[in-house]
Amino acid sequence: MPSLAGLDPRTPVIVGVGQCAEQVNDPDYRGMSAVDLAARAAANALADAAGTGIAAAIDTIAAIRQFEISTPIGHAPLGRSTNVARSIARAIGADPARAILEVTGGQGPQHLVSELGDEIAAGRAEVVLLAGSEAISTARHLAGSEGAPDFSEDPGGTVEDRGYGLRGIVTLPQVRHGLTDATSQYALLEHARRAALGLDREAYAHTMGELFAPFTDVAAVNPLAAAPTSRTADELMTITDRNRMVADPFPRFVIARDQVNQGAAVLMMSVGAARRLGVVEDRWTFVHGRADTAERSIIDRPDLGASPAAVLAVTHALEVAGIGMGDLAHLDLYSCYPIAVSAVCDGLGLAADDPRGLTVTGGLPFFGGAGNNYSMHAIAEIVNRVRRDPGTYGLVGANGGILSKYSAGIYATTPTEWPKVDNAALQQTLDVPESAPSVPAADGWAIIETYTVQHARAGATGIVVGRLDGRRFLATTVAGDDDLVAVLTGAAEPIGARIYARSFGYGNRVTLTPERMDELLPRPATGLREDYEHVAVRRDGHILEVTLQRPQVRNALHAAAHVELDGIFDAYLADPELWVAIITGAGDDAFCAGNDLTATTTEGGGFPWFPSSGFGGLTSREGMHKPVIAAVNGAAMGGGFEIVLACQLAVADESARFALPEVKVGLFAAAGGVVRLPRAIPTKIAHDMILTGRAIPAAEALRLGLVSRVVPDGGALAAARELAAEIVAVSPTSVRLSLEVIEQTRGVADDVAAARKETDAMDQLLVSEDTLEGVMAFAEKRTPQWKNR
Repeated sequence: MPSLAGLDPRTPVIVGVGQCAEQVNDPDYRGMSAVDLAARAAANALADAAGTGIAAAIDTIAAIRQFEISTPIGHAPLGRSTNVARSIARAIGADPARAILEVTGGQGPQHLVSELGDEIAAGRAEVVLLAGSEAISTARHLAGSEGAPDFSEDPGGTVEDRGYGLRGIVTLPQVRHGLTDATSQYALLEHARRAALGLDREAYAHTMGELFAPFTDVAAVNPLAAAPTSRTADELMTITDRNRMVADPFPRFVIARDQVNQGAAVLMMSVGAARRLGVVEDRWTFVHGRADTAERSIIDRPDLGASPAAVLAVTHALEVAGIGMGDLAHLDLYSCYPIAVSAVCDGLGLAADDPRGLTVTGGLPFFGGAGNNYSMHAIAEIVNRVRRDPGTYGLVGANGGILSKYSAGIYATTPTEWPKVDNAALQQTLDVPESAPSVPAADGWAIIETYTVQHARAGATGIVVGRLDGRRFLATTVAGDDDLVAVLTGAAEPIGARIYARSFGYGNRVTLTPERMDELLPRPATGLREDYEHVAVRRDGHILEVTLQRPQVRNALHAAAHVELDGIFDAYLADPELWVAIITGAGDDAFCAGNDLTATTTEGGGFPWFPSSGFGGLTSREGMHKPVIAAVNGAAMGGGFEIVLACQLAVADESARFALPEVKVGLFAAAGGVVRLPRAIPTKIAHDMILTGRAIPAAEALRLGLVSRVVPDGGALAAARELAAEIVAVSPTSVRLSLEVIEQTRGVADDVAAARKETDAMDQLLVSEDTLEGVMAFAEKRTPQWKNR
């Protein structure tokens, strides 16, 4: 190790740490905002460094996101700063050149120590402040009260807002299946680990209690803890009114406590700056090892009960530091849920009752889960401990997401140069194993891989990760299915049990048997019905007319309309006497204005949904072996235009307009528009329409080949009927086989290769009655009588 005198002056050191907290029942409770708490902690960090002119010397400030700005739907009931980092800086008299708002995730504090340490070591920064806080308890306590404070402020200035960083952590399939809360997601991982260990529910609950009971003892003596109460393993795991089950196997006491008012800050600077600003050397703490890793999305992880990313991050940090687990004197493993600790212990060979303890704060359920900023408190505590015990090493393991991102740091007062790490190369080793195979739509018998049961006032809902022919899928239980919920919560082991899955537009559902599925979710009747609520149908010989009957919303479609259209086109394709279909809209204003975003549904996580056949029962439908004509009698917007693109033929009124305007409301044409349009028209024009939402008139649509005929206003349906009559006049077998060959050769780029591609179309024609009838009618100079066989 180098001496202090021999250190490179650009070597980063931590010179100050600060924390603060208040509870609403404190005698001197002030109701501080999140900015106030972070600024108080930052001021404490400056005081801890005990230098001169440090605030003015800060050139970089990085703020951790509060929960209220951690997702697009976050809510700040008392208002918030428009630039948290600048607000904190202003409160302590700093005006840094660079301000950062870090991504969402508990890995943030440790990751920023590593990242901004690199900046200091490279000479791009000298004095860096990291700060974060939560005032959730105050917000809940004061919101709606008379005289509630307004925490809104706009400090101005620039900020490097890094976004939410939630890609791969929050996915649409998870939303569809009610898997949006961290507790349920961690519960899935917890049960997977339990099954791998071969423990029953009772035995495993005991291990969780034994793991966290020592954490409560640490929190009990921490003056900053939100829940400073020692509890036994039995107290932690016994279900009571106060300690209710939230998501099996987690009762409330072992879940991160978010009702806190806490702030923490870390001050870093170069050795040269520390000497210049008068920070005495006994305040210096060095980073000896570090690493940052990331895990895949839950559905893709080979082993749901393990955390290889976390284990590798800690292992590599120790290797960089040149020490082993036995050399650590102080540890803090991120502890939002038991598995966040135990999965790391599994990989490192740590015992739950390690005499060193696994937390220096008391952990997130007991000290307090100060949002994304918890590990800033852990770093502060570790720094204080290695200062009190010079020469010892401390570990901070910081977790973000659902064991999704992990940052590890090794700290000591022993001087060392800044450790170099290649996190990209480290990540490559994690990415070598193939992802678990998965399938979005599950239909048939399957087995349970892991599960949880959400317990809410409305009742219990099971969430299952299943395996169907080896492929993983997400599913939920059906409302009212107490039988499967009883299996999931019963004494017998549910993992490995046989279940039956069925897919719907809003997600997968599971029951114990197909008969139970049919009882709870009856299959819709096959064939055409006489009456529909949102659609009208008219049968004219071999022609089926389908009219969208929602003119009050410009024929925009919602889930119930999609379901009706799905059944109608199923019936159309199955009926040998129906040869051509026409789809149009009621009224003369709009063919279809797309998704009805105002419609609500309890299924699909509240998001608009449609069946597997796609928007309008057409855009994702396979086996379209019969023609569908779009009679565009007005605006075809968004999903309406996507229906047109999915139809084999289209005619339009002169006043019709076509657009994919989703980008104007923060969406994109996800029902096939972004795929089909560039394949249908010149790429640059397609990109122009997709990326701007620009609408084109019918005349331009005709020039581009998006429609085959344009007629005077009010004539689209009549023109479609004429076109349908022309198609009905020819062989339906030939039409069907022509469409099949078009589809089978669509992906072949070379024309000659496509023409030579072998299909069974000619084989089918050779044995077709229509072929014989066509040849005979031609020879006999009469009109063919087609049989469609």
